[in-house]
Amino acid sequence: MELTFEQFSKDPNITMEYIWGNYFKKNRIFFKIKNESVAVKNLISIFNATLKLSNEIGFQAMTLRNLSKETDLSMGALYNYFPSKEELFKIIHINGFNLITNIINNYIKTETPPEQKMKTAIKIHIYLSEVEPLWFYFLYMETKNLKREDRKLSIGSELFTEKLFTDIISDGIQTGIYAERNILLTASMIKAMLQDWYLKRWKYTKRKISADEYASFIIEFIESYIKI
Repeated sequence: MELTFEQFSKDPNITMEYIWGNYFKKNRIFFKIKNESVAVKNLISIFNATLKLSNEIGFQAMTLRNLSKETDLSMGALYNYFPSKEELFKIIHINGFNLITNIINNYIKTETPPEQKMKTAIKIHIYLSEVEPLWFYFLYMETKNLKREDRKLSIGSELFTEKLFTDIISDGIQTGIYAERNILLTASMIKAMLQDWYLKRWKYTKRKISADEYASFIIEFIESYIKI
């Protein structure tokens, strides 16, 4: 049975409670707040408020005072969850990267034929960005504001997705499913089409194109190019 967005959206591993609960458990010793339910609730609030403000005015323009007002948490309370605005930026990037890599890997690890891995990888990337469009937009658009030494966070996410598709295409060529193509360019184009979904979401909303329709189009488009 083919995976749909409706099925994927029910995955408990993509809820904010799970993502930030997991983050809290792994970093418990660094938090001044020890009550897990309170900490996770506030982490989610901080995360959502940061993405909202970043989308409206940009992360660089956002102040901690803005964040305090948006979350109803005092400036002092905010520092219980991150030591600086720069660290907050890194936390959001790291958790975004972990979400993408872990979820995609979990879904494709049981798939054997390269063509099925390709379908699943494309769908999961689209579905994830549909669940958290502002997060994906943030990861892409705010990269330019990272310090040079921290840009590897975003570059790592970009390269992970690209390598995922180059590996699938390489396997398909070796097994005789895919034709000989420029693997790197093909993977780069797949990535660009995936990014178009969340960078220009307004366009597809206006045209009433669903996540399932867009994913199916990319799969059909790529298969028409690389399948023998």
